Amino acid sequence: MVGLGMMGAQHIESYRVAHVTGASNQLVAVCDGDARRRAGMRHVEGNLAVDEDATEQLFNPSLVQGYETPEQLFFDGSVELVSLCTYTDSHVPLAIAALEAGKHVLVEKPVALTAKEVQRLVDVSAAHPRQLCMPAMCMRFWPGWQWLAGTVREGSLGAVIRAIFRRNSAVPRWGSAFYEDATRTGGALIDLHVHDADFIRWCFGPPVAVESSGSLQQVRTQYIYENGPAEIFAEGGWDKNPNVNFVMSFRVEFEAGTADFMFGREPELRLERKGQRVEPIALADGTGYDGEISHLVRAVHDLREGKSRTLVAHVHEAVDLMAMMAAERRSLETGERVALIG
Repeated sequence: MVGLGMMGAQHIESYRVAHVTGASNQLVAVCDGDARRRAGMRHVEGNLAVDEDATEQLFNPSLVQGYETPEQLFFDGSVELVSLCTYTDSHVPLAIAALEAGKHVLVEKPVALTAKEVQRLVDVSAAHPRQLCMPAMCMRFWPGWQWLAGTVREGSLGAVIRAIFRRNSAVPRWGSAFYEDATRTGGALIDLHVHDADFIRWCFGPPVAVESSGSLQQVRTQYIYENGPAEIFAEGGWDKNPNVNFVMSFRVEFEAGTADFMFGREPELRLERKGQRVEPIALADGTGYDGEISHLVRAVHDLREGKSRTLVAHVHEAVDLMAMMAAERRSLETGERVALIG
């Protein structure tokens, strides 16, 4: 684990609960510049609720090697898979160094701020075909969101008429110097909105154009399709009110009913069929972080066994994603619809 802030702690918890038949994983090394974190002290800030029953320490430091620099960790022969949970502008150079040191890599979102920078990592990853490099696009694995993608593709509720995705939170309290610098984060447009932008591309395919309004911190984008739903929107961003509740939701209208998801509600996902009672949809336990990590652990295990494995998220997809995010930013700046090339 490289980086033991909020997301690094989340990754450690998700490795701990990963359920992979025939495979196991063990935390053997961590890296962070803060000695307290290397000693296993738990970092508790974040959008998701903290497990009140969790032990005070995130891990037992007597069983886990602590390093001050990523390079030290990359030279540790016991490390097979590296999770990169550092600031965005370090993702590509660290991922490249990990690959060149012979490690598999899970790199947090966004992989980088530009398509050109992501392409650097894609090129290095292609030169190491026996090593996996996966972007941590957790919404592809989130219970409810997986249901939505499957339902769209199966067509069991008919065609999608319209969809809106919403995501909002307070400005992150952790790493304030980083999050207050839009040149490093890309603002909420890149750091937060990217979740919904990626899911829309994955679920509905690449749009032909985007049209955005608002700002880097609060954005609303319409995704334009030639042969798809007429109305696909994603909106959200960072709220200056530090006490605002985290919001993650979607409402998707199909021909035969409407799917409505609200994070933290009971039930989180319900189906409103026309002329019928609202139907709760049972979801698997866990989070998208748990799902993505179990998926990658399974992929590493299969690779060791000589089996082929197709990843749900590929680093090369992040190139087109960041090109789309650049188009959204141009639309914000010009107030015009921006076509996507390719």
